[in-house]
Amino acid sequence: MPTADLPVDQLTIEQAEQELARLAAEIAEHDRRYHGEDAPTITDAEYDALRRRNAEIEQAFPDLVRPDSPTGSVGAPPAEGFAKVRHAVPMLSLAKAYTDQDVLDFIERGRRFFQRDEGLEIEFTAEPKIDGLSASLRYENGVFVQGATRGDGTVGEDITANLKTIADIPHRLEGAGWPETIEIRGEVYMTYAEFQALKERSAAAGGQDYVNPRNTAAGSLRQKDPAVTASRNLKFFAYAWGYTTEDPAPTQYDSVQKLADWGFAISPLMVRAKSAHELIEHYKRIEEQRSSLGYDIDGVVYKVDRLDLQRRWGFVTGEPRWAIAHKFPAEQATTVVREIDIQVGRTGTLAPVARLDPVSVGGVTVVNVTLHNEDYIAGKDSTGQPIRDGKDIRIGDTVTIQRAGDVIPQIVDVVLDKRPADAVPYEFPHKCPICGSPATREVNEKTGKEDSRRRCTGELICPAQAVERLRHFVSRGALDIEGLGAENIELFFNAGLIETAADIFTLKDRRADVQRVLAEKREEQARQRELATGKTRKNVRSVEDRNFEGLDKLFAAIDSRREPELDRFIFALGIHYVGGTTAAVLARTFGTIEELMRVGREAAAAEDPMTVFPSIDGIGGTVVGALTDFFGNERNDDVIDALLKQVRPKPYVVNISADSQVAGKTVVFTGSLQKMSRGEAKAMAERLGAKVAGSVSSNTDLVVAGPGAGSKLKQATELGVEVIDEDAWFDLVGEA
Repeated sequence: MPTADLPVDQLTIEQAEQELARLAAEIAEHDRRYHGEDAPTITDAEYDALRRRNAEIEQAFPDLVRPDSPTGSVGAPPAEGFAKVRHAVPMLSLAKAYTDQDVLDFIERGRRFFQRDEGLEIEFTAEPKIDGLSASLRYENGVFVQGATRGDGTVGEDITANLKTIADIPHRLEGAGWPETIEIRGEVYMTYAEFQALKERSAAAGGQDYVNPRNTAAGSLRQKDPAVTASRNLKFFAYAWGYTTEDPAPTQYDSVQKLADWGFAISPLMVRAKSAHELIEHYKRIEEQRSSLGYDIDGVVYKVDRLDLQRRWGFVTGEPRWAIAHKFPAEQATTVVREIDIQVGRTGTLAPVARLDPVSVGGVTVVNVTLHNEDYIAGKDSTGQPIRDGKDIRIGDTVTIQRAGDVIPQIVDVVLDKRPADAVPYEFPHKCPICGSPATREVNEKTGKEDSRRRCTGELICPAQAVERLRHFVSRGALDIEGLGAENIELFFNAGLIETAADIFTLKDRRADVQRVLAEKREEQARQRELATGKTRKNVRSVEDRNFEGLDKLFAAIDSRREPELDRFIFALGIHYVGGTTAAVLARTFGTIEELMRVGREAAAAEDPMTVFPSIDGIGGTVVGALTDFFGNERNDDVIDALLKQVRPKPYVVNISADSQVAGKTVVFTGSLQKMSRGEAKAMAERLGAKVAGSVSSNTDLVVAGPGAGSKLKQATELGVEVIDEDAWFDLVGEA
C-alpha cells in the first residue's frame, strides 16, 4: 500500500517524515493555485483532507514537524506586482464542519471549556459563508486609508485603489461612535448577473472566457488598472474586524450591526442562536435559499457571540476555537458524455476531457469535465482500487456530475441502466495527438507500478509543451534571462518569433518584428481598457511611432547568458525528473553537455540503459529512464544541437582550491532560504567542495539557517555546531 494511503498509526518514522514532506509541498502548491492564481485544481473537501492528515501525523510524530509545516498557515504568499501589507492582526482560516455531528461536537467543546461558569448561557451567531476574496480595510478617524488581501494571513497585497472602486465600501464611515482605528474585514464577491454580463461583453469583444464568479472577482480585484476593477461592479459584505482601538460592541452580532450603521453592507441572513439545533435549522434555511441569493456561498459560519468569551476560548494553530464553517455538500445533476478528447498539457501529460450535454449544476452550466487519466476512465484510482464501484466511463454514458467545492465539476457515478448497447470501453492513445511522439507511462522504481499519467516524450518538439518549456528555460533557476518573463515568452511564441530555445538567441536579428509585436500588444491592452471602462483615449500614437528603449536591455540580457553554467543549462532543458539538484549531480559527473548527450544517446540505444549509464549516487532508474527518453528522441537532439550553436555551457569544475572556505566541510541548510532555493544552495555548496547533509549530527561542520528553522537549528545549538544565516553564507563563499 502506498505511504499516502497508510493510516497514521501504521506509519514508521521514515514514512511519516516522507509524508510530511509530500503534504507540505502539495498543500503549498494548492494554496498558491487557489489564493495566488485564483485557479484551484482540487475540491475543498480534498484540500481539507490533506491538511487533516498533515495535522494528524504531526500530532503522532511531534519531533518531525517541519519548518514549512502547513499547520497554522493561511492562504499563500502575496502575489508579485503589489506592495505588501502586514496585517496588524492575522487573518485566520476557520475549522470546517461537514456534518451535523461536527457542529454538535463544536458546541460540546465550548460547553466543556466554560463548564466552570455556573449558569452561563452561550449564544452563537450564524451567517452565510460568502465564496469570494477576503479583504481587510483600515480606517483611521473614519477615513479609509488602506486595503489589503488576505495573502498568507500575515502579509497581504495592497489593493487600496481597487477597493475604493467598490460602491459597498465607504471612503468615510457614516454615523458616529467608530473607533479611532479599525480594520474592517469582509468578502469581495461578484453576483451571478454581473458575472454573466461580463462573459457576454467579453465574448462580444473577442476577449477571454471566465470560469466562475469567485475566480473572476479575485482576478478583477488584482487588476493593475483600477478602472478595470470599477467596470466589474464588485460587491462587499462586511462581517468582522481585525485590529481596533476599541470593540464596536460587546457581542459579535451587535458589532456587525454597528458595521451596517457605519455604511457597510452586511448579510441579511445573520441571526443569533442558543443551541446546535437552532444553528442547524438556520443552516438548512440558508441552503434552501442558496440558489436564489444571486451570489455564491459555500456554507454557514457559526461564532460564539460574546467577544469576551471568544477571547477566553482563544485560538489553536492558526484557527479560532470559537468559530467554525459548516460547509454545504456539493450539488449534483445528470447528463450524457458525447465525446472524450485528449488535451496535452504544458508538461506533456495527456489529459482526457469529457464533452457533455450542457447541464446546470449549482447555477453554473457545465459542458466539460476532466477525466484525469486512463485509470480514472477505467474506474480505478492511482493504486488500482475501484472507484465509482469500478464503473468505467464510455462515450454515450449517462453520468452524475458534481461541482466539487462548488468550483470544479467531476463525475461521481455512471448510470449503467442507461448505457447504450453499442458503447465500448474507451481506448486511451499511446501516441501524442499533437506531435505523434510516443506517450509513455513511467514505472516507479520503488513500487514497480506504472504512473497513472501518460506523458508525451517529445519534450522539445511538441507544440503543446513549447510555451511551458520556453518559460522554464528562461526562469530564475535555469538561464534566468531578465526581461523575458512568462508573458513575453507566450507573446513571442504566438507571434512565431520563438519556437525553440535557440530562437531566443536570434531575437535581436528580428528587432523590427519584436518591436511590432510589443506595440500591437500594448495597443490591444489599451483597446480592452476602453471596452471595459467606456473611456476613449486621446492623441493615440501609431505603432511606428512607439519607442521601445527596453529592447536593448532585453537583448543584452539574452547575450549575457550565452555561456551558462552547466548545471543551469541541464536544468533549463526541462528533462522530466531532472530538477536543480539532479542537474548539478549530472554536471559534476559528466563535466560537459556533450559527454552527457553521448552517454544518454548510447543508453537510449541499449537494450538495458542501466548497463550503459554509470552508477551515480542519487540517480536511479526513474531519472535514467527520463534521460534515455529525452536523448533517445532524435527530434529533441536536433533542437539541442541548434541551441548549442548559440550557447556554450561552461564545463563543470569543482572549486576545491585554497580559496574555498567550505571545501571538505559537511553543511546543512534549514529554514526558509530567501535568496536561493534549497536545490540551488546544495548545488552551490557542492561546487565549492562541500558535502551537503539532510540532518544535523556531530559530524556537521556548519548549519545555514533561514527564517523558520526548527528542530535542526535546535539540534545544532545543542551540539555546538556553528550556525550562520544566509547573508553570512554568501560572505563566507564570496558570492553575491
